[in-house]
Amino acid sequence: EEAFKGNLIDFIAKDETELIDNLNGKKIKRFDGTEKSLSLDEEIIIDLPLSPRQKFLLTISNPNLAYILLMLGLLGLYFEFSNPGAILPGVLGGICLLLAIFSFQILPINYVGLLLILLAIGLFILEIKVQSYGILSVGGIIAMLVGSIMLIQAPIPELRPSLNFIIPVAVGLSLIFIFLIFIAVRAHSKKVFTGKEGLVGEIGTASTRINPEGKVFVLGEIWNAESEEDIPKGSKVEIIEVFKNLKIKVKKTDHKGG
Repeated sequence: EEAFKGNLIDFIAKDETELIDNLNGKKIKRFDGTEKSLSLDEEIIIDLPLSPRQKFLLTISNPNLAYILLMLGLLGLYFEFSNPGAILPGVLGGICLLLAIFSFQILPINYVGLLLILLAIGLFILEIKVQSYGILSVGGIIAMLVGSIMLIQAPIPELRPSLNFIIPVAVGLSLIFIFLIFIAVRAHSKKVFTGKEGLVGEIGTASTRINPEGKVFVLGEIWNAESEEDIPKGSKVEIIEVFKNLKIKVKKTDHKGG
């Protein structure tokens, strides 16, 4: 009806019969300038089913599906970049993102809405890096919601994602992004427990006097050690450095562990 009021179409037909009745006798102008009247009284209606390719393109041009493809694509690529080598999330994310971009060529996209969605992801990442006490996360969720609502601008509701669909998906994906970022940062900030780096900070016992070298018992093993201070035998020491020649540097500590 909006298209008819805006003179974008000539009439509205409820079915094929009404469409033919409206077109019958109507004059059309050819590209060469000649005019011809349509005579459709005895014409046979032939149904042409959609080809598999047309059905596929029609499916991915659904605004709700295009929105989901965009969100899944961004989520998959983020997971791949934060966990290099996973491969599968990156492959699936790339496919979803490319299908979403193809759908956006058919649908009327508002690029301000797309930028707001990308901004939301940036705010989620900053929330882990900056102590904002949740302000950046709230801003990210708002940007995700507003961007999702603005993403597809169409004159008819059928070409716009449903709000009942957008709101739970946007909030849900926002929480997933925040959770994945939190898990990734938490994993990177954990103390190393293997290799030479895992020894730094451990507490041991001086097996001999260390002045400036001696022996230290730590984690069930005896290590050659050195120190910048005189450490009596039996004192608790903390490992502050591990050398390549399997020698450690320690300092005296009052810590009662290990």
